[in-house]
Amino acid sequence: MRLALYTPLEAFRPDIADVVRIFYGEGSVLPEDAPGRDGALVHTHELEGGVWRETFALTLEGQTRRQTLEAPAVFGGLEEKRQLKRLIKRCCYALLRDVTGRRPPWGSLTGIRPTRLYYQRLERGDTREQARSYLAEQFDLSPEKIGLLDEIVDAQRGLIDVEENACDLYIGIPFCTTRCAYCSFSSGEIGDGRLVEPYLTALLHEIDACARMAKEKSLRLRAGYVGGGTPTSLSASQLDRLLSHAERAFGPLAEWTVEGGRPDTLTRERLTALRDHPVTRISVNPQTMRDETLRRIGRAHTAAQTEEAFSLARAMGFDDINMDVIAALPGEDADIFGETLRRVSALAPESLTVHTLAIKRSSRLHEQGFCPDARDAARMVAMGREAAHAMGMRAYYLYRQKYMAENLENVGYALPGRACRYNIDNMEETTSVLALGAGGITKVVRRKEEKIVRAPNIANIEQYIARVDEMIERKRRALFPA
Repeated sequence: MRLALYTPLEAFRPDIADVVRIFYGEGSVLPEDAPGRDGALVHTHELEGGVWRETFALTLEGQTRRQTLEAPAVFGGLEEKRQLKRLIKRCCYALLRDVTGRRPPWGSLTGIRPTRLYYQRLERGDTREQARSYLAEQFDLSPEKIGLLDEIVDAQRGLIDVEENACDLYIGIPFCTTRCAYCSFSSGEIGDGRLVEPYLTALLHEIDACARMAKEKSLRLRAGYVGGGTPTSLSASQLDRLLSHAERAFGPLAEWTVEGGRPDTLTRERLTALRDHPVTRISVNPQTMRDETLRRIGRAHTAAQTEEAFSLARAMGFDDINMDVIAALPGEDADIFGETLRRVSALAPESLTVHTLAIKRSSRLHEQGFCPDARDAARMVAMGREAAHAMGMRAYYLYRQKYMAENLENVGYALPGRACRYNIDNMEETTSVLALGAGGITKVVRRKEEKIVRAPNIANIEQYIARVDEMIERKRRALFPA
C-alpha cells in the first residue's frame, strides 16, 4: 500500500509517516505529487475556541473514511509540540486501525523508549494503576505490553541514579570479523588489521583527555561498557593494553561489561586478558543456534562454537554472562527460534537479550528486499519472554527501533541482581555517558534544565583517527558550556 500524504503541518509529516508505517510498512508514504500511489491520506488541522481539532481522511478505491479527534490546545514551548504531536498521531492511528482492522501491540507508540511515558505519569503523581490506564486509553497499548513496562519499572527500582554528577563510560571498538546481513552499525570488517593500531592510538589519546575532563568536572564514573562492533576481534595483547589504559585513566568502576559478540573470537587468550582486568560481565552472542541461518546472515561461527565459548568462559570463572538472540531472522519460524531458546536456556546465562530483527536501510537484508512475517515475529518475541521467565529472569530494560518487524521491541532480561546498570542508564537516559571511539555519542544529562546535550563522534574509522582532537573538543563543549 502506497499513500500520498497531505498535511498543512509539515513539521509533523515524519510523525504521521511513522504511524502509517505501523500498518502498511516501509515505503508506504509518498510525497503529495508522487506517481504510482494507491490512495491518499489527507490531514487537516483546526484551532477554534482554544481547542485543537485534527481530522484524517483516507481515500482508497474511491471510498473515503474519516476520523476526527479534539483536545484542549496547549500553548508555548516543547509541551505544545509534544501534545499536538500526540493528538495528530492518535487521530491517524485511530483511522488506520479501523480501516485495517489491526490493533498493533504497541498501539500508536513509535518512540524508542516507551518506559519514559510510564515514568512521566508516575512523576506527575499517578498511581501505577492510573499510569497503566493512561497508556491503554491514550496510546492503545495492549495489556501484554503494559505488563512488560510494569515488569521493567519494578526491575529498575533502586537502580536509576539521579545524582547530578553520575556518569557512565562507553568505549567503542568498530571492528568485526565479518559483517552481518542485518548490520547497520558504524563498524568495519577487521580485514588485514591495518587500521587497528592507529585506531587504538587515537582511542587511548581520547581516553586520557576524557579522564582529565571527568576529573575536572568531578564526575562519578560507575559503569563501563566496551561495545562495537566486536571488541574481542582485537588480539589478546590489544585488549590487555586497552583495558589497562582505561583502568589507569578512570580508576575502579563498579561494573565493566565487554561485548564478546562473536563466539569464534572468544579464545582462551582473549578471555584471559578480560579476566586479568576487573571485567564483571561479558556477552556471548549466538543470535541463533541454527548453522544454516548463521551462514545466511554472514556470521563466521557455528552453534557448537557458541556452546564451546560459553563453557570455556564459565570454566575460567566468568559468572555474569549475557546472550543475545534475534527473532524473525531469514528462514526461521517459531519452531526454529524455539530450538535456539532451548539450547540457550540449557547453558543458563545470567541475562538474555531478545532482539526483534530490524531491517535497516543500510543493511544487506534491506538491499535483498527481505521482509519478516509480522505474526511469526510477535510469536517469537513472546516465546523469548516465556523462556526468560522460565530461567528466573525478569525484563529490566527495553528499547525500540524503526523498521522492526511488527513494530516490536528489544528486551533485556536478567536474573535478580544481574541487571546491567549501563543498559538501564543508557536506555532511560537518566545518567550522562562519556562515549569514546568511532560512532560513540556522548550524552550530558542536565536535569535542572530538563535537557540532554549530545556530542557525537564521527563514525568513519579513518576520519575518527584523523580528527580525534576535534571529537575531544566536542565533549569539552558539551561538558563545559560557555
